[in-house]
Amino acid sequence: MLVGEWLPLVGAPVFAILFGLAIASVRPLPPLFEPGVAFAAKVVLQWSIVLLGAHLSIGEIVSGGVRSLPVMLSTMVVVLALAYLAGRMLGIDRDLRRLLAVGTAICGGSAIAALASVVDVDRSDVAYALGTIFAFNVVAVLTFPAIGHALALSQSAFGLWAGTAINDTSSVVAAAFAYGSAAGNDAVVVKLTRTLLIVPLVAFYAWKRIKAHEGERVDWKSVFPWFIVWFLLAAGAATLGLIPHSWQDPLQRLALFAIVVALAGVGLSSDLRRIRAAGLRPLSLGAILWIAIALTSLAVARIAHLG
Repeated sequence: MLVGEWLPLVGAPVFAILFGLAIASVRPLPPLFEPGVAFAAKVVLQWSIVLLGAHLSIGEIVSGGVRSLPVMLSTMVVVLALAYLAGRMLGIDRDLRRLLAVGTAICGGSAIAALASVVDVDRSDVAYALGTIFAFNVVAVLTFPAIGHALALSQSAFGLWAGTAINDTSSVVAAAFAYGSAAGNDAVVVKLTRTLLIVPLVAFYAWKRIKAHEGERVDWKSVFPWFIVWFLLAAGAATLGLIPHSWQDPLQRLALFAIVVALAGVGLSSDLRRIRAAGLRPLSLGAILWIAIALTSLAVARIAHLG
């Protein structure tokens, strides 16, 4: 938080994930710390987003989600098609292509984990996909704010771009809040709308699995992103005036602090061996998909005058 105040152009969330990565690369934390780090990386991150909901209205969320749909759907089509074509040219097997595609197009590690929960895939493919997606999350956190300033993007435009082009929620939050609090709020709305696409994705593959294996059950509760419901309830409370106006700034500061804690957990829990184990071909496909979604989302937003 202190370093983020000294260098606001980078911001505390980016420093948190970088410091965590630096520590994890030198020496993994003892097992004693693993439960707390995992709690910070997942649960604290989700509740930080719920706190951000208390700063928004339902109208803002609906308009932001609807505004981002053309960009999200366009990028999804491009990424899925490119993953199939480029993945085959690179000789990457179907399961790994599919994991990289949904991880890039929808929601990073969450989409990969959700798909893996209803589709029989090799655990090494899941590890490769997570490692590849994580590598480009780090690149996005470090480069997107600088690119946004170079292109003179508005806070709204950058929030839309980051929310549709960056994979994991943690990386979206880190990059967008480094650009500005307004960009961060917009990016969270867009990213949560994008996260909801996990539901039809999982439903489709679960239906295929049930059809192939009669009588098999799917644990829907484990794959649905429930924190989005709490985010909407917090926004509903703010819209109805149930949250006093004097609480808005303290809640916003608390949300930022929770984000920093969560991203420190993400950095500390990162397994850099996954990136090294991924090899060049999955990283090459990840790079192709990452560049494609970044350029497509920015182009569609500009053409449709959404930024």
